[in-house]
Amino acid sequence: MVTIGDVASAAGVSRSTASYALSGKRTISPEVRLKVLQAVESLGYTPNAGARALATSQTRVLALLGRFLSDEFAPAMLQYILGVSNRARELGYDTLLVSEDDGAAALKRISDSRMVDGFVLLNVAERDTRLPVLRAAPQPGALVGLPGEPDGLDVFDLDFDATGSFMIDTLHGLGHREIVLVSQPEHVVERGGAYVWRLADGARRRADELGVSLHTYFGSSSQPAIGADLHRILDTHPTATGLLLNNEAAAAALPSVLAARGMTAPDDLSVIGRYSDDFARTFSLPFSAVDSAADELGRRAVEQLVQRIENRADDAPAHLELIAPVLHDRGSIAAPRP
Repeated sequence: MVTIGDVASAAGVSRSTASYALSGKRTISPEVRLKVLQAVESLGYTPNAGARALATSQTRVLALLGRFLSDEFAPAMLQYILGVSNRARELGYDTLLVSEDDGAAALKRISDSRMVDGFVLLNVAERDTRLPVLRAAPQPGALVGLPGEPDGLDVFDLDFDATGSFMIDTLHGLGHREIVLVSQPEHVVERGGAYVWRLADGARRRADELGVSLHTYFGSSSQPAIGADLHRILDTHPTATGLLLNNEAAAAALPSVLAARGMTAPDDLSVIGRYSDDFARTFSLPFSAVDSAADELGRRAVEQLVQRIENRADDAPAHLELIAPVLHDRGSIAAPRP
């Protein structure tokens, strides 16, 4: 196994100089630092995590707290996890995925053990029980998802209220006057999934302003139930010309539902979903969609968290960022037929 002594010998410097060049704890000339880094690269040196933690009080590990919930579409959650883990790796951090049901207890246990440098929270609820624990923890954290009380926390999310309004504006501008919105299951809202009602509220408010008839429904999160839901909803509103989907399972099921009904988008129904571009590619979805920005949100949360960790910026103002909706037009929206 390659040691720091091997790196020092290859770089022609002392062991302590090589260590300082890597840790940054003392000023080292750019020339010497370059020699050390070149030796690290050529020898394939990896610092011992335990020794590094003792020397620097850092583990270079981030805890990612998220759950795969049975009533939400698991592949959609993976997009957020990949965004966090990929950006963490690029910045030199490993990721510890924690998926326990009792997230508050898990966060406290991991925080007390000092086994990570910071936390990224997914599945953030309106009144999330993890937040009081995070606020009391010595390590910083970042949230992907907007809670009801974000004060003092770094938060990143899609602007779901603006997304709902944007979806209505887009179809209204094309001439649609009767639209259906299918959201996640109702118990997602009851559990604290505020993104569901934020998008629906934004859509409802804008529809009322524009005089658009909007029918809202909660849909199932898995097949075959969501397919049956879509058939029932379309049967109930045969004159609707637009369909909005804030439900990834519904988007994945819709191609087969439309085919079974002899319908196509946008000829018979204009469709706008809300999911990531990667999700659309994975399931070959032909529908225009507002990008949920899962990867981007995860990356931004990690960047903010690492900045706090490395700059010791505990007293810096909290950062709240809501990403504006961006439509990926895949040709599923058009003016309704006369």
